[in-house]
Amino acid sequence: MTTRTVLYGALLATAIGLVAANASAEAPGVSAGKIVFGQAAAFEGPAAALGNNMKLGIDAAFAEANAAGGVNGRQLSVVRYDDSYEPDKSVSATRKLIEEDKVFALIGPVGTPTTLVTQPIATAAGVPFIGPFTGAGFLRKPENANVINVRATYDQETEAWVEYLTTTKKAQKIAILYQDDGFGRVGLAGVQKAMDKRGLKLVAEATYPRNTTAVKSAVVDLRKADPDAIVMVGAYKPIAEFVKLSRKLKMDPTFITISFVGSEALAAELGADGAGVIISQVVPFPFDSGIPVVASYQKALAAVDASAKPGFGSLEGYMVGRLTVEGLKTAGADVTRESFLKAIYDTGAFDLGGASMKFGAGDNQGMESVYLTEIQADGSFRAIGSSTN
Repeated sequence: MTTRTVLYGALLATAIGLVAANASAEAPGVSAGKIVFGQAAAFEGPAAALGNNMKLGIDAAFAEANAAGGVNGRQLSVVRYDDSYEPDKSVSATRKLIEEDKVFALIGPVGTPTTLVTQPIATAAGVPFIGPFTGAGFLRKPENANVINVRATYDQETEAWVEYLTTTKKAQKIAILYQDDGFGRVGLAGVQKAMDKRGLKLVAEATYPRNTTAVKSAVVDLRKADPDAIVMVGAYKPIAEFVKLSRKLKMDPTFITISFVGSEALAAELGADGAGVIISQVVPFPFDSGIPVVASYQKALAAVDASAKPGFGSLEGYMVGRLTVEGLKTAGADVTRESFLKAIYDTGAFDLGGASMKFGAGDNQGMESVYLTEIQADGSFRAIGSSTN
């Protein structure tokens, strides 16, 4: 048995112990016929599409389970509060969900700056923190054993960018635009690692403030460097504005951005200017019904909202929901926060059908894969290359 395994076991026991110490006869959020989850995310404001897509996918997975009789006889529901992608609002919403609503677990929180301040609250309270919509590394620390990550990290996405740009596109002058906060800086660090690995340096850097589209000065600054590729770490509205302004000024490098951007929302914002923009993804292609998990997702999505179109964000939410359902099933009828977390780690491997997740000692991240996609002239997407692991 390795030192890391022993350490992880102790950390998991501590996290679970926080739950057990406060446990009553019935677990928080669990009643005879229901299990109640909580979600604090951006449902309004300039990042609303991100939270609403996660919401849609989670709802599809839970409705699918509820229609089949629930999980061990219990229906699943979610209490939600908007945090507008702002840390202070997210803290208030998270505390309310835990302390007042007494939810069983938090599910589908959105964003690095928000989870940076809410994850410690959940961890201190021993509340499961399931499927955060961010690839930030701090959520993967072994001591955060109550955090159950589904997606690949931002480091893995940025490595895939630089590999693609330098080998396939033969890019030599790479610049970066990033959101001026913890999210953007995590992306910047990932790009720098990937560049350093290849003995390369960024030719220029520019930022913009979170929850704004103030990118004009960034366009001017990066244009001076005459890059042949620009990597972008941000949400859909500012990224769309940046690409549009760049095109107007005849700056036309390869544009590549991160999964968090909100792919469908970005394509819609860009319109005709979106053709050729590359986006890294952390879930399979949501339009390919030949993939079993995608076929299940499409059916569940149509059942919960007949007008909803498949997309990357809602597929991620669905996969988070499906993993949660599987964990609850394994935990059994007398489910507690403690037994749910134990079920995830003890089971280890979950196969959703074309998407596998693995958890284990010191490893709270289920998937490693990164896929590259490209926006087409009509706003649709095509897969490019193969997944990286």
